Amino acid sequence: MQTQLFCAKTQKENGTSLGGRIIRNGGLVAFPTETVYGLGANGLDGEAVNKIFEAKGRPNDNPLILHIAKKSDVKQLWKHIPDEARRLMDAFWPGPLTIIYLKSDIVPDEVTAGLDTVAVRMPDNKTALALIRAAGVPIAAPSANLSGKPSPTTAEHVLEDMDGRIDMVLDGGPCRVGVESTVISLVGKPRILRPGGITKEMLEQVIGTVEVSAAVLNPLPEGAKAESPGMKHKHYSPDCDVLVALGEPKTAANIIIREYGIAENDGKSCIIFATEQTKGYYRGKKYVIIGDRDQPETLCANLFDALREESHGVDIIFAEGIPTDHEGLAYMNRLLRAAGFTVLDK
Repeated sequence: MQTQLFCAKTQKENGTSLGGRIIRNGGLVAFPTETVYGLGANGLDGEAVNKIFEAKGRPNDNPLILHIAKKSDVKQLWKHIPDEARRLMDAFWPGPLTIIYLKSDIVPDEVTAGLDTVAVRMPDNKTALALIRAAGVPIAAPSANLSGKPSPTTAEHVLEDMDGRIDMVLDGGPCRVGVESTVISLVGKPRILRPGGITKEMLEQVIGTVEVSAAVLNPLPEGAKAESPGMKHKHYSPDCDVLVALGEPKTAANIIIREYGIAENDGKSCIIFATEQTKGYYRGKKYVIIGDRDQPETLCANLFDALREESHGVDIIFAEGIPTDHEGLAYMNRLLRAAGFTVLDK
């Protein structure tokens, strides 16, 4: 299969129109969103959806998200629209929020991994919305990368993993948010299954108390079924080890410096993911500044790109943990999964 690349900025109409036809005909199109690049198929065609799992090497027990172009499209996908969902849609759609609720009969089991719920979102990206409108169907889409690898935030990242596996990539430039959407379940008490750019604090301003699944910062228990994308044990992983140092900034830096030295003495190549506040601790070491601890959204925006770009020729990435309030929860969720929950706290 030859993968076509279209630049959405210069070939917007042709690219999205062609992409829509490919989707309608059962093919696969990677497209930009505000979060990461998605790998899309006709979300109402189970056979087309199965091609996503094949292209990614993704286990089919991992549910997908349906992407829509207008709020009213949820009427055909859910059994009904609960009041909390209406308030969240009004507050955050289009935007990086995915809502899970009871699915209608029109949604194929291939999308939901056999669950009786379906995840839906309306992306805040003109190219993504144009593609969905051109397709004329909800688009089922996980991130457009090989399963388990860091999610792609540029078209180049998509091609690294998916060239020859899919029909088309729409290049819309770098993604703004940089981590996947927040996923909230409204079956029972509102509960975050995957944190993202729409934070717990923001959600609670709209619908009141929101719980956070224990699996957000901990491994999914053995044998447990994933209720949402991004809940698998090891995810977002580069081709090297990732170790996370926990504690206050100076404590975490001291742990990293110690372990960096041990690894170097063992002949291993290392790099440190530092922040603006801690870069001074790492003089004489190989490090890269990936953001500002006081603005965790900057860390989210840069994490996946750094995991991909800085892992070349490296044996170990050392990274600092940060507090888990606001966007820090999304950052730590991705970082801990990239590390397979391997942490250094002494």
